[in-house]
Amino acid sequence: MRSTSTSRTDVYEAITNQIITAIEAGAGSGKVLLPWHRSGASITRPVNIASRNPYRGVNTIALWAAADAHGYAHGIWGTYRQWKERGAQVRKGEKSSLIVFYKQFDREDDAATDAGGDDDANGQRRFMARASYVFNAAQVDGYQPDATAPEAAPIDPIAEADRLIAASGATIRIGGEEAYFAPKADYIAMPAQHRFTGTPTSSATEGWYSTLLHELTHWSGHESRLAREFGKRFGDDAYAMEELVAELGAAFLCGDLGITAEPRPDHAAYIGHWLRILKGDRKAIFTAASAANKAAEYLRGLDGQFVRSIASDH
Repeated sequence: MRSTSTSRTDVYEAITNQIITAIEAGAGSGKVLLPWHRSGASITRPVNIASRNPYRGVNTIALWAAADAHGYAHGIWGTYRQWKERGAQVRKGEKSSLIVFYKQFDREDDAATDAGGDDDANGQRRFMARASYVFNAAQVDGYQPDATAPEAAPIDPIAEADRLIAASGATIRIGGEEAYFAPKADYIAMPAQHRFTGTPTSSATEGWYSTLLHELTHWSGHESRLAREFGKRFGDDAYAMEELVAELGAAFLCGDLGITAEPRPDHAAYIGHWLRILKGDRKAIFTAASAANKAAEYLRGLDGQFVRSIASDH
């Protein structure tokens, strides 16, 4: 069984290609269901069996895509060694799923310089992308969930969402027919809840909150907050990249809250843009997922109680 290997380029390209395949499959389904549109038992973020922590950034999307491709209902993942340490055995012939982790080097480290890597904001360290291979709980024998772990107190996902939204302090204007964030005036516009209708996978209420969390992710990128810009690197596609960040940020928050991330009908028009960006830049999905994860953590950080409840679950 393979645990870690391959070069930096292989990691970026392999994960990007996996997500491109998932997007194309979802876009061609007639329902525009993308890897981050979650429902049922797979709403929450995938979790590592050893640390009990949720995966972050691009690994969340990669494992959601892998779960969809193989029909895994479980959200628990681990390396071959991690499952073995839990007394479980990966079944013979099972294929692993690729994720990425970053190994940190000092800037002066010759090995890191020769291999190439990404600098931190101050240029003092370099981070090298490395591949890791994980297996889903559905692929192992002998796994038993922790029977001794205390059950988390039941929460009301909508109450949790209301508290997170209130903690942001964002100005939200209810009315009209469109949902959007107005950056110059710095407010969010949302149609009234009664304008949203339910779907086979989510309630009207979940659709409203999913949309509001999308706009709140846009709000987080305002120049007075995270000052998120994509600049010359993405040029004319910068707006499409920001929409992708908002899509992913809302999905991450919905996963944390236990709310179905409902597809937005208006985003069908962006799929072609996203695919072109991803196919032309193997790091684009990493950039978008990182920005989305940062936005989600920023918004959760404004609500200390929500952060504590997430931490207690893992």
